[in-house]
Amino acid sequence: MVGRGELPDTAWAAITLLLLPGGQRGRPWADHRKVINGILWKVRTGAPWRDLPDRYGPWQTCYDRFVRWRRDGTWERLLAHVQAKSDTVSDVLIEVSLDSTIIRTHQHAAGARHLPSQADAKKGLYTLWTRRLGAAEAA
Repeated sequence: MVGRGELPDTAWAAITLLLLPGGQRGRPWADHRKVINGILWKVRTGAPWRDLPDRYGPWQTCYDRFVRWRRDGTWERLLAHVQAKSDTVSDVLIEVSLDSTIIRTHQHAAGARHLPSQADAKKGLYTLWTRRLGAAEAA
C-alpha cells in the first residue's frame, strides 16, 4: 500500500529506467524509491530536512541525493520525461511549490538613504557644489 503523497507503482515504473544504479565505489546506494518518497515528503510539507520521518531513512541520504541530482541534471531529465508522457496521455497533474523565503527581501532594503553617508561627505562628493555656493556668496 502506498502512503499519501508517495510515488504509486505506475509512476515508479515510468521513471525507474531513468535513474542511475548508484555510485561506483563505496557502499551501495539506498533504495531510490524510498529516497524519492522522502524528498517528495519534504517538498510537500516544507518541513526541515532533519524532521524527515524514519521510514524514509536518514535525512542526510535524502538531502545528499536531492542536491546531487539537482547538480547533475537528473531532476530536469525526470521532469522532461514525465512532461513528454503527460502530453501524450494528459493524466499527470504538475504542481509547483513556492516558499515565501525566496521572495522576501532583507530588512535593510526597505528604504533608501536620503542624505549622503559620512564617508561620502568626507571623500568630497559634494565639494564641487559647496565651492560653487561659496563662490556665489562671495560675489
